[in-house]
Amino acid sequence: MSNSIMDSVFEIGDNLYREMCAAKPSNHAKLFSNITELGRKMTNSDRASFWKWDKVRHQLWTTSATGVDRITIPDDTGLVGKAIREKRIIVTNDPYNDPDFNSSVDKKTGYVTKSILVMPVADINGEFIGAFQIINKLDGDGYDEVVDSRKLSMAALICGIALESETFLEKSYHDKLTKLKNRMGFYSDFSRRFSKTLDEGRNLCLFISDIDKFKKVNDTYGHNAGDDVLAFVANLIEQNCTEKDAVYRWGGEEFIMMMEDTDLNECIEKAEMIRKKIMDSTINADGNDINVTMSFGCRSFDAEKSIEANISVADGYLYTAKESGRNCVISELNN
Repeated sequence: MSNSIMDSVFEIGDNLYREMCAAKPSNHAKLFSNITELGRKMTNSDRASFWKWDKVRHQLWTTSATGVDRITIPDDTGLVGKAIREKRIIVTNDPYNDPDFNSSVDKKTGYVTKSILVMPVADINGEFIGAFQIINKLDGDGYDEVVDSRKLSMAALICGIALESETFLEKSYHDKLTKLKNRMGFYSDFSRRFSKTLDEGRNLCLFISDIDKFKKVNDTYGHNAGDDVLAFVANLIEQNCTEKDAVYRWGGEEFIMMMEDTDLNECIEKAEMIRKKIMDSTINADGNDINVTMSFGCRSFDAEKSIEANISVADGYLYTAKESGRNCVISELNN
């Protein structure tokens, strides 16, 4: 291995270590980007990308492709999909004559692909979860499956371990029933996203909401029906989120929505719109047609107070909404 390649390996390793030890919020994106670059240099390739397999949405996607932004493709297409599907390394040094090669990106960008190697990546249980792809060998006549996959294996292994870790972390941040982020996910987002919003002096509002008389739903129709109601409500609230909003299952039948660059009146309007949509919806829950209502407590976030203190104020307004007959929105403006 040449000194220049070893220097690159050491430089990337040093960058990753410093990033890991930095006293600031981070995520796996930087690691994937650096390890993708490591794989590219180790194999002397022009481009490289690490692909993640979303088995729920049946998609393959990457944000760590050198030279491009995020790409999403169906998981049953392309050479990446083939490598995962067939659980083996795929090599082609004549891609335009390979029926599994997707040339749409080349046609769009003018890039010419001459050679490709795709190595599927598995978790500790041997379940395939992604793939490492390198494109255009810069020396020789193309990729050698034995030689180049050996060079790529360390980078692919690290990406696989990191992806498994990221997947486990993401699962711990999400509620299995509603697919919304949970309380842990909320606190993670606050430290990475919403604290920055407040530091920049931008508006931040929240509401906490609760399904009225939800216990009666469980007692009358059973917990399966109750679960269907929770999933329906969660989906409806999420559908009314913009890119400035985020919704979380706070616990039980309670949900919180955070709204950036939103004042209290706009927060109230959003809550009122969702309240009406819930009230007007008939939910098919475990074979039963069920109607429910929701109560809301709205709060403009006070940067001088803790997260818990702000939520407590909104929760107080929610309690007032419950005491006022339910199915309403309460804030400091009408409390």
